[in-house]
This record gives sequence, structure tokens and C-alpha cells, in this order.
Amino acid sequence: MLLIGMPAEDRKKAVLEALEWVGLSDKEKSRPRQLAGGEGQRVAIARAMVKKPEIVLADEPTANLDSKTGRGLLDMMQQMNTSKQVTFIFSTHDQMVMDYAHRLVYIRDGRLANDTTK
Repeated sequence: MLLIGMPAEDRKKAVLEALEWVGLSDKEKSRPRQLAGGEGQRVAIARAMVKKPEIVLADEPTANLDSKTGRGLLDMMQQMNTSKQVTFIFSTHDQMVMDYAHRLVYIRDGRLANDTTK
């Protein structure tokens, strides 16, 4: 936001809004090392959401998270998909992530192996 010349007041507002989206309003002053794994993942999503993208690419978004935290992260992304019309594209091996998806595209050996819509 600095690079595009966004005024400080607008940056602060955008950051606070993004932290609210991911349920971390109370962590505004926290440093990265003070956050739990799931909180760090949500901060990464908040950083992506600050510029209000139409598409977010997420590589193994639940990696290194316990299943409860992973489900919470996916629930949040699903809610953003519905309320903010953000499309999330995941690269994953995690069946839980695949269970949340509306469409599954399987790639094997660099080629399209299967494309299914739920």
C-alpha cells in the first residue's frame, strides 16, 4: 500500500478491516512471532485481502495446522467467497480442503487428469 502511495489513514483503515474479516482485530499490535500458526495463516489471508482482490491463490493453506484450525480457516475463506465474492484457488493434497471446494481440477504429471464440479 505504501508502494502505490495510499495515504496512511486509508492504509490503517484497510488493515483494520482486513484483520476484522479474518477475526484478528485484537491482534493489531502483535508481532508475527507472537501469533499461533492458525493466526499467522489468517494474517496471510488478511494481507491478500487488503487490496480487495477478485482471486486469491493459496498453496496448501492448511499446511501445518491442526484440523480444527484448518476448518476455521476454510470456513472463513468460504464466508469471504460468499460475502465478498472472492474466488479462492487452492493447490493442495489435503482432503479437507477438497471437501470445501466447489470445483476440483486434478493434475497428474503436468496434465489435466480430471475436472469435476460439485
